[in-house]
Amino acid sequence: MSSAGDRREAAAQWAAMSTTLAVANQKGGVAKTTTVASLGSALAERGSRVLLVDLDPQSCLTFSLGIDPEDLELSLHHVLTKGVDPTEVLVTTEEGVDLLPATIELARAEADLLTRTGREYVIRTALEELDEYDWVFLDCPPSLGVLTVAALTAADGVLIPLQCETLSHRGVGQLLDTVHDVRRFTNRGLEVWGVLPTLYDGRTNHARAVLDNISETYDLEVLEPPIPKSIRFAEAPAAGRSILRTARGHRGADAYREVAKALTERGSDTGSDTGSETGSDKGADRASDEGEDVS
Repeated sequence: MSSAGDRREAAAQWAAMSTTLAVANQKGGVAKTTTVASLGSALAERGSRVLLVDLDPQSCLTFSLGIDPEDLELSLHHVLTKGVDPTEVLVTTEEGVDLLPATIELARAEADLLTRTGREYVIRTALEELDEYDWVFLDCPPSLGVLTVAALTAADGVLIPLQCETLSHRGVGQLLDTVHDVRRFTNRGLEVWGVLPTLYDGRTNHARAVLDNISETYDLEVLEPPIPKSIRFAEAPAAGRSILRTARGHRGADAYREVAKALTERGSDTGSDTGSETGSDKGADRASDEGEDVS
């Protein structure tokens, strides 16, 4: 059995090699899953080794990457509650990223973990077995339960997708309170990397006003550019791909590439291997997208 010192050394080595971001907002429908899939694909385009972790029992990330959760015999649930080696659960996707998939069984994990000592560390412990990645993205469920707290405990930083509508701001303060508690008790190094405006319709005064007020309201960095609202994001999961694969020249795909570039520049300060940027195709569909109906 490994000693506590061995475990600490393994954790330190893993942290030095990877940058782990929890993508969190307890409000649903703010493009958390779209952000994880798209940023993962964008970073893979740049040459980075990327792992995505689906922590939502609804399995939207798993489905969005072309994997039917009902066909899986093993999933993240078995890693967190049954002690299955995460390498036995890993799935390689056509996006060029690896995935720890979820199934509906993950809904039981919250209850199973509630009585477990050290439940806040289960995700961190699982990720220590996977040290070959430059980036790890944790797609958190729309809640502030055990899985989200465990994700924040495992992460270097938290990225908050925020819909550019007034009502989407509600609850962000609670998330920041949870981040504060995690810093106090389980992960002193956790940083808020910023707010990512999503579902942005620049044609409306309301969306522009919300975007202008985000930084002032939360005193947080706002990542740019904002992610535009587009039907293309809804179409991509049906194809089992991210928008970077289904509409490579779309302005939404390019927006995520720009955000990925900004994350890479910041991630390089933590020792992450950012890879080399590759050119992206600016497909012929760009012209038709410029006047696209975003409703």
